[in-house]
Amino acid sequence: MGYCIGFAGKGGTGKTTVAGFLVRYLVENGKTPVLAVDADANTNLNEVLGLEVETTLSDAREEMKQKAPSLGMTKDIFIEMKINEALSEGKGFDLIAMGKPEGPGCYCAANALLTEFLQKLIRNYPYVVIDNEAGMEHISRLRAKDMDMLILVSDPTVRGIQAASRIAELAKKLNFGIKDYYLILNRVKETENQDTLLKEIKKANLNLVGTISEDVLVHEFDIQGKPLIQLPEDSLALKEAYRIFDKIIE
Repeated sequence: MGYCIGFAGKGGTGKTTVAGFLVRYLVENGKTPVLAVDADANTNLNEVLGLEVETTLSDAREEMKQKAPSLGMTKDIFIEMKINEALSEGKGFDLIAMGKPEGPGCYCAANALLTEFLQKLIRNYPYVVIDNEAGMEHISRLRAKDMDMLILVSDPTVRGIQAASRIAELAKKLNFGIKDYYLILNRVKETENQDTLLKEIKKANLNLVGTISEDVLVHEFDIQGKPLIQLPEDSLALKEAYRIFDKIIE
């Protein structure tokens, strides 16, 4: 079973960017192949990683539900084929996108098959990086149940820290068995007064593992639509993210 690292936090904290940094870090440190899973309905991890996504697992689920009577093959063979079609290959990593949540009607059979074959797929990778959707929806739908580590990403605001705290509390309450929880403060400015934030972090009993500074290079890449995985090595945000990963990745 691959070692699964999930990312969560409220929208706009840059968690997808940090997840992309981790994929790059793992590849550069020889922990390959890495499976990146975009579990956010608003798929954009592929943009950070510089890959195209032609189909998602939700597409496979919809197609199975609508065409099951006339597939001409067993459902398990169909789902396995679609999962393989949904894999996008990068250098040292693969990406698969979950896509949109279920529409009206029952998706129990399709979801059960997707879960079964995803588990088989994950066994082929030493590391799995999961970029979850913003907020707590992924937790309540049990998407985090197979994670070994949950990295909560917050911007330098009290609201961001409170959102991270609620996600951690819910995951613990639902007893997912996540071994390690870490908090990263992202987009921190040099002039930021962190005293209030540190008090809130202590109050929430969160494990702050490090901070990542606001980086003009990240902003420029975003503006130009360049994949953030291609940031130069002297990027301040990238270097700080790597220092954090050095602490928590074996």
